[in-house]
Amino acid sequence: MLVALLAGTHRFSDLRRKIGGVSEKMLAQTLQWLEQDGLVRHTAHPVVPPHVDYDLTPLGVELARHVEQLVNWIEENLATILEAKTPA
Repeated sequence: MLVALLAGTHRFSDLRRKIGGVSEKMLAQTLQWLEQDGLVRHTAHPVVPPHVDYDLTPLGVELARHVEQLVNWIEENLATILEAKTPA
């Protein structure tokens, strides 16, 4: 979710599509936890139907960049990691 938000502001439904495989409840809960930790901010717009945007705080951007580096490292080394798991 942090890496997805690095691309900028997203609405709830956009995040759900971008991440994929996450339930609406789990996404809402995770966004709430990240907001409580000061990593994500949500902006509610006074329109009907309700419109809420999510984006990273400066601290969230810093963390997301580290997570993105880890994700990239895993992707680059996945074959080696999987090979190590295979019984000899």
